[in-house]
Amino acid sequence: MTKVTNDLMYELLKRIHSDLSEVRFDLQEIKRRMTGAEEALAGVNRRLDRHEDRLDRIERRLELRELAETQRPYEPK
Repeated sequence: MTKVTNDLMYELLKRIHSDLSEVRFDLQEIKRRMTGAEEALAGVNRRLDRHEDRLDRIERRLELRELAETQRPYEPK
C-alpha cells in the first residue's frame, strides 16, 4: 500500500483544485449560454404577443364587418 505523505496529499489537492476550477469555468459558461437562451426566448414571446394582439384586432374588425353586413337597413323594392 502506498504511504500517504504530505507531498502526495498536496499533489492530490492541487489536482482537485484544478478540476474544480474547470468545473467553475464550465458552470459560468453554462450560465452565460442559458441567459442568452432565456433572452432569445423572451424575444420570441414578445413577437408572439404582438402577433396575437394583431390577430385579435383583425378578428374584432371582421366580426364588426360581419355584423354590419347582416344588419343592413331594409330597403323595399
